[in-house]
Amino acid sequence: MLARLRQLARDGADRWLFQLSAPEAGEVLLTMRRVFIVPSGPGLAFAGLLLLMLVGAVNYNLGLGHALTFLAGSCAVADMVMTARNLALLRLSPGRAAPVFAGEEAQFELHLHNRTRRDRYAVWIDVHGAAAPRQAADVAAGASTSVLLSAPTARRGWQHAPRLQLSTRFPLGLFRAWSYWHPALRVLVYPYPEADAPPLPTQGAASEDGQGQVGLDNFTGIRPYQPGDPMRHLAWRQIARHDPAHGGQLVSKQFDGGAVAELTLDFEQLPARLDLELRLARLASWVLLAERRALPYSLRLHGRTLGPALGQAHRAACLRALALYGLEDEA
Repeated sequence: MLARLRQLARDGADRWLFQLSAPEAGEVLLTMRRVFIVPSGPGLAFAGLLLLMLVGAVNYNLGLGHALTFLAGSCAVADMVMTARNLALLRLSPGRAAPVFAGEEAQFELHLHNRTRRDRYAVWIDVHGAAAPRQAADVAAGASTSVLLSAPTARRGWQHAPRLQLSTRFPLGLFRAWSYWHPALRVLVYPYPEADAPPLPTQGAASEDGQGQVGLDNFTGIRPYQPGDPMRHLAWRQIARHDPAHGGQLVSKQFDGGAVAELTLDFEQLPARLDLELRLARLASWVLLAERRALPYSLRLHGRTLGPALGQAHRAACLRALALYGLEDEA
C-alpha cells in the first residue's frame, strides 16, 4: 500500500513538474517550455574547475587567469544554449505499428521533423522509466528521419506506445537537455498460436489434397503451382519439358467435379475444458495452418462468422477478431 502511494505521488509530481499528459495525437511541436536542461556529470566537474581557476586568478591577481576563466565560462553558457536549441522546435509525429503475436517485440515507427535551418545531432530516444535499448537520430536542416522503437508484448489486444524521453548532450556534453512525448500510437497484439495444436478439423471440410467427400474429381487442366498443393498433383510431364532451374514454372493438375465442403473453425466446437486464451491460441494456430495449406476457411465466434475466404486480408481479419475477442474495445 505504501509503495502504491509513493508511485502515485511520483507520477503526480512528474505530471506537474514535467508536464506529462495523456497520449498526444497528430504532430507535436517541442516548444522551449517543454525542454528541460541540467548540468551533466562532466558539466559539474567543469564548473568546479572554473571555480578553482577563478580563486587562483583572484588570489594571485592574474589578468590572463581572469580572461581564461571568463572565456571558458562563456563557452559553457554557449553550450547550454546550443544544447537546449538542439531539441527545441523539433516536430514529432507517430508512424505505423504492424501487428505482432503476443510475446514478440512490437515495432513502433516514429518520425522526427526538422523544419528549421539548424542541423540536429545525437538526439537520443528512450522509454521513460524503463531500461530499454536507446535509439539515436540525426536530423538535417529541413529534413525528416524515422526511428523504430521496440517494446515487449505479453497479452493480446491493443497495446499503446510507451511514454518517450528525448534527450541530447550535443555539442560539448556539459549539459543534458530532455523532453517528454507520449505518442497516440498503438499496436494490435494477436494471441500467440498454440505450439502443438491438433490437426485441422477436416470433418465436413475439404481434404488437404483438394478433393471433396462427394463424387470423384475430374481432371480439368493445368494451373500454376500454389503453396500447399500435394506432390501427387504436380504435372510432372509438363515440368520435365521446362526445367525450373532455367526459368520454368511448376504447375499442378486441376480437378473439378467433387462437392467440396468448407473448413469451419468454430469456437463453440472446441473442448469445454480449455480456457479462453487456449481456445483463442488454438484457433490462431489453425488459421495460420489453413493459410499455409491454401485451404479456404471460415471463422465462427459466438454468432459472428468471417469467410469463407483465403488470403492475407482474411487472415488479418480473423486474427484481429481473435485478438479483440471479449475485450472492452472490441468494437
